[in-house]
Amino acid sequence: MSTPREIAKELAMTTLLEKAPIANSLAMDFSKAGFTLALVGGPVRDAILGRLGNDLDFTTNARPNETKKILKSWADSIWETGAAFGTIAGKKGDVTVEITTYRSENYDPLSRKPEVNFGDSIEGDLSRRDFTINCLALELTTPTQEFIDLFNGVEDLAKRILRAPGNPDVLFGDDPLRMMRAARFASQLEFEVDSTVVESMKRMAERIKIVSAERVHDELIKLLMSKNPRLGLTLMVETGLATFVIPELPKLKLEVDEHHHHKDVYEHTLTVLEQAIALEDRLGGPNLVIRLAALLHDIGKPKTRELIPGGGVSFHHHEVVGSRMAKERLRALRFDNQTISEVSKLVFLHLRFHGYAGGEWTDSAVRRYVRDAEGLLEHLHVLTRADCTTRNQRKAAALASTYDSLEKRIELLKEEEELNSIRPDVDGNAIMEILGIPASPLVGKAYNFMLELRLEHGPLGDERAKAELLKWWALNGPKK
Repeated sequence: MSTPREIAKELAMTTLLEKAPIANSLAMDFSKAGFTLALVGGPVRDAILGRLGNDLDFTTNARPNETKKILKSWADSIWETGAAFGTIAGKKGDVTVEITTYRSENYDPLSRKPEVNFGDSIEGDLSRRDFTINCLALELTTPTQEFIDLFNGVEDLAKRILRAPGNPDVLFGDDPLRMMRAARFASQLEFEVDSTVVESMKRMAERIKIVSAERVHDELIKLLMSKNPRLGLTLMVETGLATFVIPELPKLKLEVDEHHHHKDVYEHTLTVLEQAIALEDRLGGPNLVIRLAALLHDIGKPKTRELIPGGGVSFHHHEVVGSRMAKERLRALRFDNQTISEVSKLVFLHLRFHGYAGGEWTDSAVRRYVRDAEGLLEHLHVLTRADCTTRNQRKAAALASTYDSLEKRIELLKEEEELNSIRPDVDGNAIMEILGIPASPLVGKAYNFMLELRLEHGPLGDERAKAELLKWWALNGPKK
């Protein structure tokens, strides 16, 4: 009977040969040059799990300059951005490889970056990695490929548990970003996190502050775009890590007393995120903007919470406050301007539907809804639907029906009008020509007036538009 390690080796080799057979040709080139080459870390783990992608990580005893020479003749293209850390990368066909010299790092407790020292053995290299399931290697340059598992990573894979290869305090002390990686792996793999790792994260959480915002940003995106972001976010909140990364999230755990009941905003937020993910097919698949908007849509509630005399709670204008807070948090996390703009807009608009939900939507209201959403209308549809987490089935059905009606109204108006690009019947040049005036602030005021008419009444036609403009000019133009 085969041992778990033998089965793991067989699975890894089979997957590697099926998904990335060119790895063997790379190994042959390193072997001919007198060097070792091993598939290492996440790709080995993913190969065993049958989910190997096109990004492969290798480790070698060759120094970066030697790796560069070999890759130059093997790859279609190479780059050296990680050379200072011993990594040379290349691409051949649709496969990207990163090859890193064995490392043995020393960390300054106050530094964001390790001092890189090259190591002499793959065992030393593996011992410095973050979790046992990532301390796996498949040596490809030995006569028969050797599977290396120094810390029982295969057993932890089978148990679906995330465990440190050594003392987790040392692990997170050396590189605090590994705490974010723990949360990310929990979400991506849907693994349980070992209690010793969780307790260490609680002790070490504040140390994440020495890590650059850019590195935290990258890990947070990977977590949010994972299969089950709730797991990682919950771990971050429970260990205190979220307090230093995205403090608005744990603050959603608002106290509830017997007189002032309200929905559990924190739990509601995680449910909205899950429901938005379930609707992502409408957006073409996994979508970072909708996931961020779902996560942040209610972050303005703690600042706007007011207790109503006699019982109850209000959160007036939390969408306005939340939109501003979302901008600030996403800027601090180094998100790009377009993502910041789109997420903050969705947070600002997420209650807009409820202003009309109790009554009939006029054509004017529909136009303004579409106009305000601009290019994010489908995102707003998803967020608004996901934001319904009531357990009252009759209420949920009524809200869904009302929103169905709104979407149908939008589609009907789209057939009649150009709703996706609502503009006045006359543009700025036409306004200047009709009124006989040069470019000035008055042209802008006239344009806004005509836009309001367009939103209120739909397309006016040339004659009526001109008549309405002249009527406005008679009242608002310079007095003779």
